[in-house]
Amino acid sequence: MLGINGPEFLLLLIIGLLVIGPSRLPEYTQKLANIVKEVRRMASGAREQIKEEVGIDIDEVDWKKYDPRQYDPRRIIKEALLEDDTKPVSSGAPATVSAAAAATAMAEHRPVRVVEQLPEGEPAPFDSEAT
Repeated sequence: MLGINGPEFLLLLIIGLLVIGPSRLPEYTQKLANIVKEVRRMASGAREQIKEEVGIDIDEVDWKKYDPRQYDPRRIIKEALLEDDTKPVSSGAPATVSAAAAATAMAEHRPVRVVEQLPEGEPAPFDSEAT
C-alpha cells in the first residue's frame, strides 16, 4: 500500500488518532465511511454504464481469452512442434512422413556448401553501394 509496511502504517494511524483527538474521531470515521460508500456507488454506476453502452455484462466476459500470456511465442512454437502431424491435410493427400525419416531424407539431399577463400594478402571485395 503506497510503499508503507505494517509497522509504519500503525505508527501513522496512532499519530492520526493523536492529531484528530477523541472528540473529533467519530466525525472523521463517519466521513471515511461516506467516502467508501461513494466510491462503491461510483464503481457500480460505471459497471452499469459499461453494460448499457457495450451491451455485455462484465461478469460474463471470458477474461482468459484476453490474457496476453496466451500469446507467448515460445509456448505457441512449443505447442506447434508437439502437435501430431500424422493426420493428412485432405482426404486425397498422402499421410505425412515421420520426423526421423524426413530428417534422414533431408540430410541425404542437402547441397554441399562451397566456401571460397581469397589468396593470402588479397583484400576482400568492397561494394560502395552496399554500405
